[in-house]
Amino acid sequence: MDSLIAASARALAAGDALGALKRVALRDDPPALALRGIAMAQLGEHPRARELLRRAARGFGAHEELARARCIVAEAEVALAMRDLDSSPRSLAAATATLEAHADHANALQARLIAARRLLLLGRLGEAEAALALLDARGLPPLLTAVAELTAAELALRSLRIVPARAALARAQEAADRARVPALLAEVEQARATLDRPAARRLNTDGEQALRLDEVAALLASDALVVDACRRGLGAGAAWRPLARRPVLFTLALALAQGWPGDVDRDALIALAFRTRRPDETHRARLRVEIGRLRALVKTLAQIEATTRGFVLKPCGARDVVVLAPPIAGDQAALVALLCDGAAWSTSALALALGASQRTVQRALAELEAEGRVRAIGRARARRWLAPPLVGFTTILLLPAALPID
Repeated sequence: MDSLIAASARALAAGDALGALKRVALRDDPPALALRGIAMAQLGEHPRARELLRRAARGFGAHEELARARCIVAEAEVALAMRDLDSSPRSLAAATATLEAHADHANALQARLIAARRLLLLGRLGEAEAALALLDARGLPPLLTAVAELTAAELALRSLRIVPARAALARAQEAADRARVPALLAEVEQARATLDRPAARRLNTDGEQALRLDEVAALLASDALVVDACRRGLGAGAAWRPLARRPVLFTLALALAQGWPGDVDRDALIALAFRTRRPDETHRARLRVEIGRLRALVKTLAQIEATTRGFVLKPCGARDVVVLAPPIAGDQAALVALLCDGAAWSTSALALALGASQRTVQRALAELEAEGRVRAIGRARARRWLAPPLVGFTTILLLPAALPID
């Protein structure tokens, strides 16, 4: 390694992208291309960074598989920053194996962290936890240690495990202080602020109350019957009934919970569940069927009784009924939550993260664009979507996720 390449690499490790570029900007050999690509990525020029890293990987010969593997890992991190979630993880897995075979433990850990962060973006928390369980960050540079702890903290937050999240964030702060990289310090600070911001709204007969993540976790662990409008389900304590794939049943449960302790008129339920203002006997018959399905689903948690006017929710025991509402209202709240992370998302990546079809996401984006809540950059396959950051609260509960991991 020549002196300019070594100096550029040291500058990149310290977060000085411009200093690194000054040393290799006019060079086109593979090591210089790789360093230029990483520098451009640090400056936010992701498409250019990706092109340079691909050129560098092609430039390394067959006997330089370690250098090529490092380029693949760097390109995978750029793809993650671009929210390009379509690519197959096989090439990253192969690069990870190469790095481990050459005892490059730092870059192998980085590759595994990229894979785990991709799984987190897709809401596959169980797989992300399994990936993180294989990591060993002992003895690694502070920067990588901080990134590993940030990833663990995000998993814990998405799983509503607040105590482990706080511990991971404290370790991330300690490592970031040692690394002294401004961007990393800012990321840790932003993650820590998440714990102090409102994450949801509690609706009950007393009115509305903003809740932090620790208060949400305490509420979900309590004996109250909680209808969770953030993750579309209801539960009490350890019992949980997911309704994300049964929207009609969730709409009925939410309406009954909002009307508790009183009953809810049949016509009002029909209007909410079936989106019609002129109900007839077929709608009333369908309402009875859907109420029967909901009654069977929640029978261990509550009873649903018919009244002369409609239906009433009666929780088992002396439970209260609480509605946990998202911090932002609307059918597209989860989509807005993804876009508010500051990255530019493609339609296909949004569809993957939400588990929806691209056509569904396109329609939702068109509605949000008409309302001025999102904007598009680029055209055709290069089109990406952005939304301004939401100030004052966190959207963690709206992000794609399974139930908390036990």
